[in-house]
Amino acid sequence: MASYLCGIDIGGTFTDCVIVDGAGAVTTAKAPSTPHDFARGVQDALKAASGKLDLELDELCSEITMLSHGTTVGTNAIIQKRGAKVGLITTRGHNDVIHIMRGSRGLTGNEIRLVVHIPESQKPDPIIPKRLIEGVSERVDCFGKVIVKLNEEEAEAAIRRLLEKDVEAIAVCFLWSFLAPQHEARVKEMIADIAPNMFVTTSHELVPKWGEYERTAAVALNAYIGPLTTGYIAGVASDVEGLGYHQPLQITQCAGGTISVNRAMSAPLLTLDSGPVAGVTGSQYAGGLMGYDNIITTDMGGTSFDVGIIHDGKPAFSYTSLVHQYAYYLSKVDIQTIGAGGGSKAWIDETSGMLRVGPESAGAAPGPACYGRGGDIATVTDADLLLGYLDAENFAGGSLTLDRAAAEAAIRKIADPLGLSQLEAAAGIVKIAEFQMADLIRKVTIQKGFDPRDFVLFAFGGAGPVHAGVFAKELGVSKVIVPQRETASVWCAFGAAAADVLHVHERVNMMRSPFDVVELNNVLGELENRAKAELTADEILPERQHLRFALDMRHKGQINEVEVEISGSSLAEVDLPKLRDAFVGQYERQYGQGASLPGARLEIVTFRCRAAADTAKPRLTRADKMTATIDGAALRPARLVFWTEYSETIDTQVFNGEKLAPGNGVSGPAIVETADTTVVLHPEQTLAVDAFGNFELTLAASK
Repeated sequence: MASYLCGIDIGGTFTDCVIVDGAGAVTTAKAPSTPHDFARGVQDALKAASGKLDLELDELCSEITMLSHGTTVGTNAIIQKRGAKVGLITTRGHNDVIHIMRGSRGLTGNEIRLVVHIPESQKPDPIIPKRLIEGVSERVDCFGKVIVKLNEEEAEAAIRRLLEKDVEAIAVCFLWSFLAPQHEARVKEMIADIAPNMFVTTSHELVPKWGEYERTAAVALNAYIGPLTTGYIAGVASDVEGLGYHQPLQITQCAGGTISVNRAMSAPLLTLDSGPVAGVTGSQYAGGLMGYDNIITTDMGGTSFDVGIIHDGKPAFSYTSLVHQYAYYLSKVDIQTIGAGGGSKAWIDETSGMLRVGPESAGAAPGPACYGRGGDIATVTDADLLLGYLDAENFAGGSLTLDRAAAEAAIRKIADPLGLSQLEAAAGIVKIAEFQMADLIRKVTIQKGFDPRDFVLFAFGGAGPVHAGVFAKELGVSKVIVPQRETASVWCAFGAAAADVLHVHERVNMMRSPFDVVELNNVLGELENRAKAELTADEILPERQHLRFALDMRHKGQINEVEVEISGSSLAEVDLPKLRDAFVGQYERQYGQGASLPGARLEIVTFRCRAAADTAKPRLTRADKMTATIDGAALRPARLVFWTEYSETIDTQVFNGEKLAPGNGVSGPAIVETADTTVVLHPEQTLAVDAFGNFELTLAASK
């Protein structure tokens, strides 16, 4: 009986599926996403994969030993504003925290004009209106001491008032509850007694960190997406079980691994951005095998462009996230996103008369004009088709024939008002999108102390390899990897299949130097016990459990924290000078050499434990031999391609990428096609197939 690993990732346009057999062979499949019922798209993708393996769907599912699923249901619920009706119970007198927000109003990272000039910006529509916020008498001070006991009569009355208003979920967030959670825990018990089926989220369980507004925002968002996400996850688990899958379903999460269905249902906020994060996970795994420690990950699909960083073999993390202008605390792989995908719409700014691209997308329905599904607005994909990058007869493995006439008609609406030819307009659309991508990568590299020239760039997603040759060159990157050829278009699903089980535990406990080793070790020991207990609950044996510990540290009196990893689960007195040195090194890497304050007192703010368990992995094996001879079967008919470097259309050689063998090399300009993606090789660029079967692009980097 065969055994398979399976990764599934839902994108805005396609649902991707990767199946890995016991020998490491990878089978990929795609199906259009089904926003009206995402579970249907999951089944369609699994069915497409089973067809490629000549198996019945139930036969395939019965032979899958691990299925990891990345979902965008929660993200879409927030974007489309169709989450649950949420009630909030908080400390009396602090009802308006989520409405007051912070001074930046969730606009951090946007134009400074919007941040400082209030009339030109506004706060988001409230997740929880004031009429659904109840304050109850209770109080815990900043040392975790109960000052005012919970008034249970008030709490019960508040619960019943919210139920009378037909709330579908309740969030509970009290002041300093992460130091003394008993009041929140009691209110949760009371809600369970009164309304047993109500979705409830408490801040001490979800985000046990300080920052009253950020904790409140986190529980509000978790409750907002809770009923919809839990219903979806439970439905998918039931569906695959009905098809013969009998192992625990794993859900990819934003910290870079997977969590159990039960954990995902209690904390659906962890699933936000889990799809793009899986792409980083896959790149970290593959990059480790190939010997790359510094990687820029770029994922361009139909809707968005996502960027992550792997430095010294580890993903870069962030601890404050932003959704719909709401900031919340959560440990996650740092992914930055813009609306620049194949379906991004091109438009003319009426005020300036300038050509713009994105962020609005044509999505899966109707999609770009060339899909022939009723879309009539020019997109990046339409421009790619007109430029000759894409083969109209062989798009998405031949499953979709592109309508060139429809693309020309859409591009004409852009070209004519600007006085451009259709090819000039198409080239302009593509160039704007590519430069927007380069700008985003600069923000996650140069602005955070990284030099992109020290990195290789992984380009994946259906549209990523089409454009990577340009945005990588703009950054000075000299090498681009399109991982595993045709698998690149479903790389996030591959990453889901390669992900380990991962739980992140945090504890806020401020300590100032000189540090008390006994006190430090008490907190670390508490985290260790919690982490091991959760892994054991996941039925993971002790020998498979791996724990990593880190501290968020800062200069006393400052607010900028950096994460410092420690070896092991405890510290000794002799480790304290090394801890300071590690902090200084990390601080100055991020903020500049000499930015640290010699001799200043330090503070530890947050203790963190990442508890992981190894899972079976896809096998990437080296080829036994390399050859420079290109098989004649790899040659496809040449076609006309417009190259901006030459400002003209020329007959360009096209290659079947799946027929290229390890050791083969191609010089640009050229087009290399696989079933689900296309690599555009610009002049003065070369492509080689490495020993692992990846496409390796060498660029003439810009100065």
